Amino acid sequence: MLADEPLAFFITWSVYGSHLQGDERGWRRRRHGEQLPQSRLAQWRRERLKHEVMLLSPAQRAVVQRESERHGEHRGWHLWAVNARSTHVHIVVTAAGYSGKTVRDQFKANTTRGLREQWPQFCNRPVWTVGGDWTCINTEDDLEQIVLYVRDAQDRPRPSAVGR
Repeated sequence: MLADEPLAFFITWSVYGSHLQGDERGWRRRRHGEQLPQSRLAQWRRERLKHEVMLLSPAQRAVVQRESERHGEHRGWHLWAVNARSTHVHIVVTAAGYSGKTVRDQFKANTTRGLREQWPQFCNRPVWTVGGDWTCINTEDDLEQIVLYVRDAQDRPRPSAVGR
């Protein structure tokens, strides 16, 4: 690992249509950060979805986790934590020599393949929203906090030490 590389990436992406712009839980605007809820914007976005929202079942979440582990092992990346939820996925991974965007996109592609192989309803439609977040984790304390959050504290607020 080079000196200027992060210890790990904290990666998050969501299920198609489950976190829309304007969402009541808050949302992020590209290059503008956290945004306050805007119910009219969220409704406008919801009305324009081209596919129904399909939340992940426990069996589908297990496939996402297995495919993430398999892909991390295949690449030789250290997977600190992975947690597939019904509406989103969190991964903490060390992937020396790769950008957070590349790592995120590879995990999304491999988990999509895994879902489509077992559930035809995921074919010919998006599984995930476009993009997603990735944050560099640069200290061991931040790494420990975010791993605990991903593994054990999904229903609690995200640690403030690590950006969203």
